[in-house]
Amino acid sequence: MAKNKNVSLVLGSGGARGYAHIGVIEELLEQGYTIKSISGSSMGALIGALYACGKLNHFKEWALSLDVFDVVKLVDFSFAKTGLIQGDKVFEVIEKMIGNVLIEDLPIKFTAVATDVMAQKEIWMQKGSLLDAVRASVAIPTALTPKKIDGRYLIDGGVLNPLPIAPTMSDGTDLTIAVKLNALVDRTYSVPLPKKIKEQENGFQKVFGEMSTKAQALFEREYTDSPEEMSMFDIIGRTIDTMQNSLEAYKTAGYSPDIIINIPHNACGFYEFNRGYEMIELGRMIAKERLK
Repeated sequence: MAKNKNVSLVLGSGGARGYAHIGVIEELLEQGYTIKSISGSSMGALIGALYACGKLNHFKEWALSLDVFDVVKLVDFSFAKTGLIQGDKVFEVIEKMIGNVLIEDLPIKFTAVATDVMAQKEIWMQKGSLLDAVRASVAIPTALTPKKIDGRYLIDGGVLNPLPIAPTMSDGTDLTIAVKLNALVDRTYSVPLPKKIKEQENGFQKVFGEMSTKAQALFEREYTDSPEEMSMFDIIGRTIDTMQNSLEAYKTAGYSPDIIINIPHNACGFYEFNRGYEMIELGRMIAKERLK
């Protein structure tokens, strides 16, 4: 058990695998660590923000309670040139959880990392609206439309920094722990699923298989290793994974954390947001092993 260990927590980007961050945070708290600061990109920024404002448990309960029809209602296709999904419906729910909170008023230091797509610059958001910062950081290219803040068009922080360690370097905490969601590991993990969760996932698979091509691609159940079976979204997801692995290697060479918790890149597909339970439990499992 860690006693009085203050931690800077770095939460990486990786689409649906970001649910693993919840399990990691829960395990850290269970083992007695105190999270003093969080830096996150994309899903890492979302999960980190929810923890920082005390709403992570609320979000977890909501996410795991969704059935397939709830998810269908939340997917507001924009069919705009800048992204397939507007994201307003989901963020209306997130806004109700977070409220009108400013980053500088949070009880812990928080940084959401985004990318200025026009200036081609990494942006650290450490002041201002927490909700706007998260919405900008999670704007996955091709999926979510960009967020305009102060005249800048901001997209997913993982485009330039999928594992944002640098914002934590001046924290003065005991440990810097980074959670990488795109790890190339040989080991296969098995997460036991309760009957209710299995039925829920089967419902997702069945219904989305009967929906439009775009919806099916976004929520495809299998992470395929066969090039012949890959969809457009498989290729996009793998492209993002490849890019982020290369960037992470470069970033960690310059800013090395004390501990890296590696979530396998093939644990689930980039867009498989229906597998929250599995990813949360996987994050908890791997964190427990690594912290030993």
